[in-house]
Amino acid sequence: MQQEIQPNYQTQTTPNTNHGGHELFDLHEVLACTINVLDQFMMFRQFVQDSELLDILDRQYQFTLAQYNLTAECFTTGLKPSQETSTYMIRQLSEPIYGIKPTAPKKPNQSLADVKDAGISGHMLGLVKTHASLLTMTAVEVTNPVVRRVLASQVQNFIEMAYEIFLYQNRLAYYQVPQLEASDMQSMLTAFVPATAAPQMPPNNRGAASVH
Repeated sequence: MQQEIQPNYQTQTTPNTNHGGHELFDLHEVLACTINVLDQFMMFRQFVQDSELLDILDRQYQFTLAQYNLTAECFTTGLKPSQETSTYMIRQLSEPIYGIKPTAPKKPNQSLADVKDAGISGHMLGLVKTHASLLTMTAVEVTNPVVRRVLASQVQNFIEMAYEIFLYQNRLAYYQVPQLEASDMQSMLTAFVPATAAPQMPPNNRGAASVH
């Protein structure tokens, strides 16, 4: 008589092992990338000239470091971290400036003497935007409920951090925002309309034979 083979399902009972295999690799990437952001912010600091940019860098560094500690703690223990997740606040919120004004063409730096605030803020923005994307992609794959919530709570904060750097760059014309012609913009804005009628959903074929 053929022996019935039972699936080898393992039930994890301890919080610190409540992780899927894929999740472990993802969290290692998140934590390593967070360290990368922190290390690069530290290296950027020596080149910053503008006091406002220095304030942004220091505040974002401290916030990112706190998020790293929270993530590392709950990842290791599988439990709620000892500190509550916090909300990042933009210190100088302003309206975006639209339009293009002439500026000098850009080119690669020829030496460290060419490093300026425009470039530093651009590197900061790239790092923060990339990290926001990584947190989002990772959070939707995490099985541990505590780690998932900790990662998800960070996404909006890193979006705010990126927007703060954008506003700084935008005020100084480092990041200019072109607009379409008024008629083109109006056409784009009215290209979609809300669905008002109730949709006529097709019947469910649950009782039909499965097709393989």
